Amino acid sequence: MGGKTSYKTPAIVLRTTNYGESDRIVTFFTSDYGKLKGIAKGAKNSRKRFANALDPFSYSQLLFSQRGPDTLAFLESCDMVDHYGNIRSHLEKTVYASYLVELVEAFTMEGKKNTPLFDLLQDFLVLINCTNTPVSMTRFFEIRLLKHVGYDPVLDRCIRCQEPISSAEGYQFHPVSGGLKCGACSPGENAQLSVSTGTVRTLLLAKDMPIDKLGRIVLSRQAAMESQRMLGRFIIHILGKELKSLRVLAQINQMGLSAKP
Repeated sequence: MGGKTSYKTPAIVLRTTNYGESDRIVTFFTSDYGKLKGIAKGAKNSRKRFANALDPFSYSQLLFSQRGPDTLAFLESCDMVDHYGNIRSHLEKTVYASYLVELVEAFTMEGKKNTPLFDLLQDFLVLINCTNTPVSMTRFFEIRLLKHVGYDPVLDRCIRCQEPISSAEGYQFHPVSGGLKCGACSPGENAQLSVSTGTVRTLLLAKDMPIDKLGRIVLSRQAAMESQRMLGRFIIHILGKELKSLRVLAQINQMGLSAKP
């Protein structure tokens, strides 16, 4: 992207920060250029120019120019494609969608194209917008995202003895090792990250099932708890931190505002 040339690409807003009196710095995840940070001049004072296209997790066609790979892009226009209104009308769905974009921002580098991950994010925003199971969809997004970014956890076998998972076994998930250990290979270990075979099989099924059929799978309450604990600890281990939206979700759960899994 040398010189000041204009580029157009599908884009999803990851984060927006006010800059100065009237500008905004916006971080996008784009289909063609990966994560991109740009400045929207006068965005705070001109609602008509960008409308709602700079709101978090909005999907638009972005037109921008950039003098070089290490400079801020100049946002020329954003033509809204989907504002995901159903998500924004529900508090819990809004927080889950915010978590999805926060995950993508944390796992990606600027300027590194990853079209499959962009498509994954867009697909799951549509699913959360259209379904009543944001908890299940979030877990399925996590397991697919981990695969896309090279951190696919080992869930089909014990990482020590290599025996395939069996319905007769109890398993422990080990975040540092990135996989499961069977009962025989982890005797007497802390059961805090124990996981049932049913939960594991559901995650494996959801990882490879066509997107348009994912709505057929709903995590049970036990599976939702086990998978959240397992994948959450693994993601924190990889990133070295807990994402802000997770704390908001915890507060929502404490207030009893959670939806179905």
